[in-house]
Amino acid sequence: MVLEKIEKGLEERVGSLLLQQAKKIAVAESCTGGLVAHRITNIPGASGYFEAGLVTYSNKAKEHFLSVPESLIAAKGAVSDEAARFMAEGVRNATGVDIGLAITGIAGPGGGTEEKPVGTVYIALAAPEGTFVRKFFFKGDREGVKLHTSDKALLFILDHLEGRLK
Repeated sequence: MVLEKIEKGLEERVGSLLLQQAKKIAVAESCTGGLVAHRITNIPGASGYFEAGLVTYSNKAKEHFLSVPESLIAAKGAVSDEAARFMAEGVRNATGVDIGLAITGIAGPGGGTEEKPVGTVYIALAAPEGTFVRKFFFKGDREGVKLHTSDKALLFILDHLEGRLK
């Protein structure tokens, strides 16, 4: 599968709204390995709204850089609503931005379980209005899961910037 954007123009729309609203964003990514940060920073002028991107792939990195409690990972797993929430709040707090976005999931082909199959993804967004988490199940190969996840993450940011999150 050739890496092609499913939703064209998402990065431009996100960047334009962040600039218009004078907001900064930082992302913490696990299963996408920096794809969302790559897509956001592919737009000229991204330095006006993009603060930082952390690829916190291991549990240790999530604990160290994002303050995800080791006990939470042991109890709920790194791929969980709770872990995603901590990650988004952690990247927002660590960088001092308006919006913290976090992604954790199982891109495959291995690593899935009956409870959390390959394609299970949590995306969280932390902002002054609160922290919101969405859960997804994507079909496809590793690259496809990552691409679908990056599209949904950018759409999540748009929902926030356009006032659709409550």
